[in-house]
Amino acid sequence: MGEPEMQKMLTVSASPHKRTVHTTQGIMLDVILALLPALVLSVILFGPRALVVTLVSVGACVLFEFLSRKAMKRDMTIGDLSAVVTGMLLAFNLPSTIPLWMVVIGDAAAIIVVKQFFGGIGQNFVNPALVGRIVLMMSFPVQMSDYDAPFAWRMGEVDALTSATPLAKFAEIYGADSVKVAINASDLPTLSNMFFGVRGGCLGETCAAALLIGFLYLLVRRVISPAIPLTYIGTVALIMLFAGKGNLTFVAYQVLSGGLLLGAIFMATDYTTSPISLKGKIIFAVGCGVVTALIRIFGSLPEGVSFSILLMNILVPHIEHLTTPKPFGTVKVKKTKKEAAQ
Repeated sequence: MGEPEMQKMLTVSASPHKRTVHTTQGIMLDVILALLPALVLSVILFGPRALVVTLVSVGACVLFEFLSRKAMKRDMTIGDLSAVVTGMLLAFNLPSTIPLWMVVIGDAAAIIVVKQFFGGIGQNFVNPALVGRIVLMMSFPVQMSDYDAPFAWRMGEVDALTSATPLAKFAEIYGADSVKVAINASDLPTLSNMFFGVRGGCLGETCAAALLIGFLYLLVRRVISPAIPLTYIGTVALIMLFAGKGNLTFVAYQVLSGGLLLGAIFMATDYTTSPISLKGKIIFAVGCGVVTALIRIFGSLPEGVSFSILLMNILVPHIEHLTTPKPFGTVKVKKTKKEAAQ
């Protein structure tokens, strides 16, 4: 065998063998572009400080990833834009009034603790942005629930005008019988205002129209599957339909309130922390929807999206184990009573 022929080597790797034009950087860039409509609307609604909070969050996430990779002597990964996405998503889960140093604390928890301590992108078992939000929510509950009223920044009375979220108003006004909102919704934003984001809330969760534009973009680009968002939102809507005794207005407020759309579209669909198979995605999304609805109905917190996704992230390995397709022709070996007992 001549020397040129010896150089022709066949590289063999484990299946599946699939070629794709998608790269990590390209996928993250698509997610960033999908988040831009919500960012633009947040600046319009809550003023320039919404942009400042987002830029600080993104900058801190990139810096923490850079320092972490350097300290751990690992390959640099800031070019894949995943830290930028984490920074944007965490900022979208914060009010515009939050002190900037608190934003940096949340970024540190998300990037250093959740992402880099477990090996970096693709190794984290829960969504980093959600953990960052929960850390801030548990540590600084007052600042995390201080929401500007829409357009208050234009009136020059940012400190004087604050607004509770619709979910908080449900608990405040109606208590356990929050379904009465359908009878007297004068204390709440109209459904059209809810759809276009003219209400109190975190930066990226208020405008449903902007989030749906981003959702359609991700679907067209085939970055995400519609299975998780539609199943998640549908599960919450179905449970609230029963809880609201068939009242569609109550269901509409529940779907448009809080971070349900933001979480279902941009965080529950994270590749690393969600199942791969269609069956697994549906089980995962149903679980997210059930936990979210139960927290909203029976919990002391008005919102449940962050905790529900985090809980289901932890259960993903078990869901994957239960839903992994069996190879064609596999014969299940029956265990004896002695082996089963062991």
